[in-house]
Amino acid sequence: MAEPDAPPPSTGAPGLRAERGRRGYLSGIAAEDSVARHYARKGRVIEARRWRGPGGEIDLIAREGARLVFVEVKASRSFDAAVARLTRRQIARIRRSAEAYCGEAPEGLLTEMRFDLALVDGRGAVHVMENAFDGG
Repeated sequence: MAEPDAPPPSTGAPGLRAERGRRGYLSGIAAEDSVARHYARKGRVIEARRWRGPGGEIDLIAREGARLVFVEVKASRSFDAAVARLTRRQIARIRRSAEAYCGEAPEGLLTEMRFDLALVDGRGAVHVMENAFDGG
Protein backbone atom coordinates (compact mmCIF):
# COMPACT_ATOMS: atom_id res chain seq x y z
CA MET A 1 0.00 0.00 0.00
CA ALA A 2 1.40 3.41 -1.00
CA GLU A 3 1.93 6.09 1.60
CA PRO A 4 -0.68 8.87 1.37
CA ASP A 5 1.95 11.59 0.85
CA ALA A 6 3.94 9.66 -1.75
CA PRO A 7 3.77 11.04 -5.30
CA PRO A 8 2.01 8.86 -7.87
CA PRO A 9 4.24 6.47 -9.80
CA SER A 10 5.81 7.81 -12.99
CA THR A 11 3.83 7.04 -16.13
CA GLY A 12 5.96 8.39 -18.95
CA ALA A 13 8.64 10.74 -20.22
CA PRO A 14 7.61 13.78 -18.11
CA GLY A 15 7.83 11.59 -15.00
CA LEU A 16 11.23 10.27 -16.02
CA ARG A 17 12.45 13.80 -16.68
CA ALA A 18 11.17 14.91 -13.28
CA GLU A 19 12.87 11.96 -11.60
CA ARG A 20 16.19 12.76 -13.33
CA GLY A 21 15.80 16.39 -12.24
CA ARG A 22 15.12 15.35 -8.65
CA ARG A 23 18.15 13.03 -8.64
CA GLY A 24 20.32 15.78 -10.13
CA TYR A 25 19.13 18.23 -7.48
CA LEU A 26 19.82 15.77 -4.65
CA SER A 27 23.21 14.88 -6.15
CA GLY A 28 24.07 18.59 -6.27
CA ILE A 29 23.07 19.06 -2.63
CA ALA A 30 25.20 16.05 -1.63
CA ALA A 31 28.19 17.43 -3.59
CA GLU A 32 27.81 20.84 -1.94
CA ASP A 33 27.59 19.15 1.49
CA SER A 34 30.85 17.30 0.78
CA VAL A 35 32.58 20.48 -0.31
CA ALA A 36 31.26 22.43 2.71
CA ARG A 37 32.68 19.72 5.01
CA HIS A 38 36.00 19.93 3.12
CA TYR A 39 36.24 23.70 3.74
CA ALA A 40 35.12 23.31 7.39
CA ARG A 41 37.87 20.73 8.02
CA LYS A 42 40.35 23.33 6.80
CA GLY A 43 38.98 25.86 9.31
CA ARG A 44 36.87 27.91 6.89
CA VAL A 45 33.47 29.17 7.98
CA ILE A 46 30.63 28.73 5.51
CA GLU A 47 28.82 32.07 5.43
CA ALA A 48 26.21 31.21 2.83
CA ARG A 49 24.95 28.33 0.72
CA ARG A 50 23.13 28.73 -2.57
CA TRP A 51 23.22 32.51 -2.24
CA ARG A 52 21.29 34.15 -5.04
CA GLY A 53 22.53 37.45 -6.44
CA PRO A 54 21.86 39.48 -9.58
CA GLY A 55 24.11 37.25 -11.68
CA GLY A 56 22.75 34.00 -10.34
CA GLU A 57 23.47 31.53 -7.60
CA ILE A 58 26.76 31.06 -5.77
CA ASP A 59 26.97 27.52 -4.40
CA LEU A 60 29.06 28.28 -1.30
CA ILE A 61 30.58 31.37 0.26
CA ALA A 62 33.30 30.68 2.80
CA ARG A 63 35.18 33.02 5.08
CA GLU A 64 38.96 32.59 5.28
CA GLY A 65 40.08 35.26 7.74
CA ALA A 66 39.25 38.58 6.07
CA ARG A 67 38.93 36.94 2.64
CA LEU A 68 35.69 35.71 1.12
CA VAL A 69 35.93 32.57 -0.98
CA PHE A 70 33.22 32.11 -3.61
CA VAL A 71 32.93 28.44 -4.52
CA GLU A 72 31.34 26.91 -7.59
CA VAL A 73 30.68 23.20 -7.10
CA LYS A 74 30.67 20.86 -10.09
CA ALA A 75 29.95 17.14 -9.80
CA SER A 76 30.32 14.49 -12.47
CA ARG A 77 31.65 10.97 -12.98
CA SER A 78 35.24 12.29 -13.09
CA PHE A 79 37.10 15.48 -12.19
CA ASP A 80 37.78 16.12 -15.90
CA ALA A 81 34.09 15.80 -16.75
CA ALA A 82 33.17 18.08 -13.84
CA VAL A 83 35.61 20.84 -14.79
CA ALA A 84 34.37 20.73 -18.39
CA ARG A 85 30.91 21.77 -17.16
CA LEU A 86 32.07 25.28 -16.11
CA THR A 87 31.43 27.93 -18.77
CA ARG A 88 32.71 31.48 -19.23
CA ARG A 89 29.13 32.66 -18.94
CA GLN A 90 28.79 31.00 -15.52
CA ILE A 91 32.04 32.59 -14.38
CA ALA A 92 30.78 36.04 -15.40
CA ARG A 93 27.46 35.48 -13.56
CA ILE A 94 29.23 34.28 -10.42
CA ARG A 95 31.52 37.32 -10.46
CA ARG A 96 28.52 39.67 -10.76
CA SER A 97 26.83 37.99 -7.80
CA ALA A 98 30.07 38.05 -5.78
CA GLU A 99 30.34 41.80 -6.35
CA ALA A 100 26.80 42.23 -5.04
CA TYR A 101 27.59 40.08 -1.98
CA CYS A 102 30.75 42.08 -1.25
CA GLY A 103 28.80 45.31 -1.68
CA GLU A 104 27.07 44.40 1.60
CA ALA A 105 30.32 43.46 3.39
CA PRO A 106 32.02 45.93 5.78
CA GLU A 107 34.93 46.47 3.34
CA GLY A 108 32.58 46.61 0.36
CA LEU A 109 34.21 45.96 -2.99
CA LEU A 110 37.62 46.26 -1.33
CA THR A 111 36.95 42.91 0.35
CA GLU A 112 39.67 40.42 -0.47
CA MET A 113 38.10 37.59 -2.44
CA ARG A 114 38.95 34.39 -4.23
CA PHE A 115 37.02 32.19 -6.65
CA ASP A 116 37.42 28.44 -6.23
CA LEU A 117 36.11 25.59 -8.33
CA ALA A 118 35.30 22.53 -6.24
CA LEU A 119 35.03 19.27 -8.15
CA VAL A 120 33.31 16.14 -6.87
CA ASP A 121 33.77 12.87 -8.75
CA GLY A 122 31.48 9.83 -8.93
CA ARG A 123 33.08 8.31 -5.81
CA GLY A 124 32.46 11.48 -3.79
CA ALA A 125 36.10 12.60 -3.72
CA VAL A 126 36.59 16.38 -3.56
CA HIS A 127 39.27 18.36 -5.40
CA VAL A 128 39.44 22.15 -4.98
CA MET A 129 41.03 24.40 -7.57
CA GLU A 130 41.84 27.66 -5.77
CA ASN A 131 41.80 30.89 -7.81
CA ALA A 132 40.15 28.93 -10.62
CA PHE A 133 38.65 32.03 -12.25
CA ASP A 134 41.88 34.04 -12.58
CA GLY A 135 42.23 35.31 -16.10
CA GLY A 136 38.73 34.07 -16.99
